[in-house]
Amino acid sequence: MAGTIAGAIEALAGGALIGAAAAGLLLVNGRIAGISGILARAVRPGAAPWQWAFVAGLLAAGLAARLWGIEPAPAFALLPLPLLIAAGLLVGIGTRIGSGCTSGHGVCGLANLSPRSLVATLTFMAVAAATVFVTRHL
Repeated sequence: MAGTIAGAIEALAGGALIGAAAAGLLLVNGRIAGISGILARAVRPGAAPWQWAFVAGLLAAGLAARLWGIEPAPAFALLPLPLLIAAGLLVGIGTRIGSGCTSGHGVCGLANLSPRSLVATLTFMAVAAATVFVTRHL
């Protein structure tokens, strides 16, 4: 649906939900919604209950989408599982090197006018654009 009005509405709704979730976490817990940091702390001993609830909410949302008949993007369905696993590991390494992910830097960090988050966001957006170019044109 990319490139259609319906696709734009879905993207707008998704962005609004991400913003609302980030604002809600900040208002309720006083915490920034950096997903990679929340996940990293949730798997350590002594994790706060809200961290587990946040991770459970992410998993439940994916399950609910499947139950409502929302299918993964066809492009992902065509990729071999080892490639998807490697991509996930590379994203994890990148979030560790960059001290955060798109939600922490791109949503919350930019909203706080963080120079570090601006550099991180520009970096991962440039790498994403280069990756798309290489995989589609070379």
